[in-house]
Amino acid sequence: MESDKEVNFVEVAVIGAGLSGLFAARVLHKEYGVKVVVLEARDRVGGRTFTETDPSFGYCDLGGAYVCETQTRLLKLAQELGVETYQVYSQGQSVEHYLGKRITKQGALPSMGSILGALDVNNFWQLLDKMAKQVPLEDPWNAPCALEWDTMTVKQLIDQKCWTRYGKAAAAAYVQGILTSEPHDISLLFFLWYLHSGGGTKRNIEFEAGGGQEMKFCGGSQTVSMKMAEHLGDRVKLNSCVVCIEECDDHIKVKCADGTEYRASFVISSVPPALLGKISFNPPLPPLKNQAIQRIPMGSIIKTITFYDRPFWREKGLAGYFNSDEGPVEEGYDDTKPDNSHPAIMGFILADKARQTTTLNKEERQKLVCEQYARIYDTSEALEPVLYLEKNWMADEFSGGCYVGTFPPGVLTAYGK
Repeated sequence: MESDKEVNFVEVAVIGAGLSGLFAARVLHKEYGVKVVVLEARDRVGGRTFTETDPSFGYCDLGGAYVCETQTRLLKLAQELGVETYQVYSQGQSVEHYLGKRITKQGALPSMGSILGALDVNNFWQLLDKMAKQVPLEDPWNAPCALEWDTMTVKQLIDQKCWTRYGKAAAAAYVQGILTSEPHDISLLFFLWYLHSGGGTKRNIEFEAGGGQEMKFCGGSQTVSMKMAEHLGDRVKLNSCVVCIEECDDHIKVKCADGTEYRASFVISSVPPALLGKISFNPPLPPLKNQAIQRIPMGSIIKTITFYDRPFWREKGLAGYFNSDEGPVEEGYDDTKPDNSHPAIMGFILADKARQTTTLNKEERQKLVCEQYARIYDTSEALEPVLYLEKNWMADEFSGGCYVGTFPPGVLTAYGK
């Protein structure tokens, strides 16, 4: 009977114990004394940050890992929690492997492999930044060209504005790298809005000073969530998958799959929009909201970390960073520990390539990754890893993919408001 159930009363129920959900609960509890509970479906906190610990190789970030100087609130939070950062290794040259040609370069931006290619890419980057500044961060659907840009895909703009094979390849790789989706799947308006919110084309991909991949957290990025959860104590409930939210006369009833029930004055959802469809709402969500969450798919990615006996790429004067269309891994970084122990390369398998290789087993993917690294770094040493780790985020039930939800054409202007 309803009266026999144990009912938990709180002021605010937060769904999801990732960074945003835990931070919301932390602020409410610490600064305002609000009685709060955080309901997490997994058996861990951290959401799309996930740090696996190997007995021999230490912590390994298999989820979101990087932070940069403009993420001031996250850096301030980490400092409060006693979580330090370190600089991603960036000494030496990067490698670019497009259209069958391998060259070395400085930094993460596309190279100066040819004068025409360089002009093409530079012009396109400038165009993107100019267009992105016209998209308001708070209401992108009110951009002057919102309707026009939301009917276009990013691929259409690439085909219109890039005139070299290299320019088209570099532009497509850039989109795949920051949104884990194919250019033909993404609304141009959404892409420009995303660029604007991230500080422009360069900041989104650079691993040197000021770039989006500039720093990582000592001990792994999940440590930030774990520290917040420690401070919140038993207010964080793991293995608590929310299945129903019901609005009553004087409270909101939140039910979990295990039968636990909470009654709250307010509910905060910090889960990706695509996952809201797994929750039953009474009354139902507003029609446009209900339609919108069906149209914001998560990106596709398999994150890999490959460990070696020694950092052979550094010995060749390379930073470890590369871009490539010659194998499963689109983008890679040096992932060696800050004390120079456990040399490793982190590689992203993205978008179509992630979907294509997800049908392979782990050993088959490892073989393809290492063969690609042998070509990238021009050495057979890459064929002999001492450990290979991976996380297929497409298979994660409570994320549905990574990094973020993306908007296909027409969704932002029709449903965004």
